[in-house]
Amino acid sequence: MATDVRQAGRWADARTWLAGVDPGLTRLRLAAIAVAAMVLAVVVVAAVRALLAPSEPVTVLLFAGVLAMISNLAVNEDDLRRRRVTTALMVLPAAASTVLGAVLSPYRIPAAAVFVLVMVVAVWVRRYGPRGFALGMAGFMPYFFTQFLKIAPAQLPWLLVAVVVGISSTLLLRGVVFAERPARTLRRTVTAFRARAHALVDATDDVLAGIASGALDERDLEALRRTRARLQEVALLVEDTLEQTTAGRVWPGLDDDTLALRVADAELALERLSVVARRLALPQRDDPAEPVDPIVIAALRTGLRHLLTALESGQGHTAILEAAADARAAVAGLVADTRPGHERVQRTAFAVRRVADAIHHAQVDAPSRRPDGGAPGSPARATGVAAPLCPPATASPTGAAGGGPVPDAITTPDPDERPGPSSQRPEPDDVRPADAPAPSPGGLALSTRQAVQVGVAATLAIVVGELIAPSRWYWAVITAFVVFAGTNSRGDLLSRGWGRVLGTVGGVLAGMGLAALVGGSTVLSLVLLFSCVFLALYLVRVSPSMLAFWITAVLALVYGLIGQFSVQVLILRIEETVIGAAAAVVAAFLVLPRGTRAAFGDAVSDVVDAMDRVLQEATDRLVGRQPATAPREGVRAMDDALATLRLRAQTLAAPFARRRARSSYQRGLRILVVCDVYARSLARTADQVTDRTWAPTLDPAAARVRANLDGLRDVLVRGRRASDGGQVRARSAEQLVDAAEEHAARIADDPHRRATMLTAARLLRRIDQAVVGLAIDLGAAEDPEGDTDGDGQSPSTAASGGVVNTRSGS
Repeated sequence: MATDVRQAGRWADARTWLAGVDPGLTRLRLAAIAVAAMVLAVVVVAAVRALLAPSEPVTVLLFAGVLAMISNLAVNEDDLRRRRVTTALMVLPAAASTVLGAVLSPYRIPAAAVFVLVMVVAVWVRRYGPRGFALGMAGFMPYFFTQFLKIAPAQLPWLLVAVVVGISSTLLLRGVVFAERPARTLRRTVTAFRARAHALVDATDDVLAGIASGALDERDLEALRRTRARLQEVALLVEDTLEQTTAGRVWPGLDDDTLALRVADAELALERLSVVARRLALPQRDDPAEPVDPIVIAALRTGLRHLLTALESGQGHTAILEAAADARAAVAGLVADTRPGHERVQRTAFAVRRVADAIHHAQVDAPSRRPDGGAPGSPARATGVAAPLCPPATASPTGAAGGGPVPDAITTPDPDERPGPSSQRPEPDDVRPADAPAPSPGGLALSTRQAVQVGVAATLAIVVGELIAPSRWYWAVITAFVVFAGTNSRGDLLSRGWGRVLGTVGGVLAGMGLAALVGGSTVLSLVLLFSCVFLALYLVRVSPSMLAFWITAVLALVYGLIGQFSVQVLILRIEETVIGAAAAVVAAFLVLPRGTRAAFGDAVSDVVDAMDRVLQEATDRLVGRQPATAPREGVRAMDDALATLRLRAQTLAAPFARRRARSSYQRGLRILVVCDVYARSLARTADQVTDRTWAPTLDPAAARVRANLDGLRDVLVRGRRASDGGQVRARSAEQLVDAAEEHAARIADDPHRRATMLTAARLLRRIDQAVVGLAIDLGAAEDPEGDTDGDGQSPSTAASGGVVNTRSGS
């Protein structure tokens, strides 16, 4: 019996892990359908070839397979109808470039000149969004393969057949037979969110285990940070999927806003848990405390183990509620412990309870199909398949800390965040072109800039590649083209080019091994070829280097099939790849250069603009004014802008960046991440309360906070500081927020309304403290130490708003 229980537990853990590895199974679907389309295209063309022209070279089969793969990889539109139309339209540029490539193939110089022109156009049309990107790739790749496969003009009719068959195979399988059903994707994505939540709780438990053993490993803290970032990624995927379908199609009776709210509530509760656990492990200078008692750690870990049980795949409704209640009970004593010096432990215990509350509220009224035949919208009380993690927001409170969830984990202040002196201390919570490329400061669109750069890089690659190997220069050209895909700055391109070189070197070694393994067997070569393609497409969104690795291995097999394999050819592939990457870097740095810092600055501006909109709309709702747009739109735009900023900051935070500059960009990013979390929470809080009499005090406070955000943006983007004679000068909103908080504290008739308004004021204060603290560090605001007048900034702000108190907990 005990063995069966252990096996069931291991199987539940495995299912939970698998659900989180590939959220929504998007990568698996892309790779599987692409390989299936390639196989279908090759089989169809092979059958026609066998009937009509058995002597036709095997290259026509490879051409059909390549078109099937490219049409899968390049089309990335969310809407099924648009995806079908874009796939069908790819036939036109693919056929045109195939004709050009085949006709010009015998003429080296004209073929090379047209190749450069094709690449320039393929990059330039990316300004038209995902469809432009797909059509550009459809024009580039067939031309490339006509040069690579040495196509003769006489083969043109068969090549056009291969184009139609290859793209049609993708259209049939991806657009019809295995068309993505958004409702299924939503269910899988919510399951992935639950799995990522499980992973975050598990990583938190590892940190607490390190504290208990006295041997905390930095790798555990890094794992905690990664799982938190992955959780946010899946939460955004849920939002994306909700734009394509409705929650009611998956869970009858559940509306979209409720599902989005519960996902966000659970996400914030889990983020808070990771932050306080990190701060428990690494106490700050302004938060001294005695070493944590091992008995206390044991109680916290008991609560976490119950949360892990509640988040495991396959748990029934009753089991989830019981596990959430057990988690609350395990930390109830720690939540109630208000002794001085135990604040960090109390906050950690309260974070455990918040997660348990989020799970409880998500589960208690979940509309699901009941085995007893109950109505779909009625509460799911049976112990069957668990309802989604994020169902309706309405749930009656059943008790306090240990006996049941608090009314709402978001609107109830933490024990150390009630109005008063303690509330002054902040506790901050710790590849693809855009739809419309933003213009650079000089007014030149990114796609136009990159088109010019690609033309220069391709010309350099052709010239140098011809000097090294006149018959293999195209590898340098394709590298120069590919490294520009999805890049926005010189540093980004440098990182991508370096990764492609490393991936190619590894792929050459793997290709040599595969070539030795197949021993000339055509069937085994094809099986391994399709397997390598599957791995390349499955891992491309994890790392572009993996695409280069597996595609290089594929090329070794292709060379074997067409009788051109040799170790010298693969070594030459490395040399040409280095030449292409170097040509791209030279073009990016010398021709219309756009610095990584400029790209980072543009992203910062977008984040601040989106955040300003969210704060304005939240303030309007809190004081009874009707915003012009739906609340979710602003929050979604803010999260998208922050995701872009994270990508831009990766290059600046890379190991080869200067240490001091790297630290500054990382601090700026962390503060904006903190503000994003608080702004999202404020937007949700604004949906729960309205008080028209609050406007005289809340409006000035919100206006000052927004002005400080704009000032911080000016410093981060333009480098202006008060010490340099600049006009930027952040002024703390402490006194203005105090006035707004005093108004909220006087609400005596409705405790829940008062608590919600105080929460909104606290969130506004936290944003201001984080922003002003970073502004002080950057010289854009006066340090209030010893200055009681100044700008009205309280002395606590410098320490409390400093960049050390961030969502990352560092």
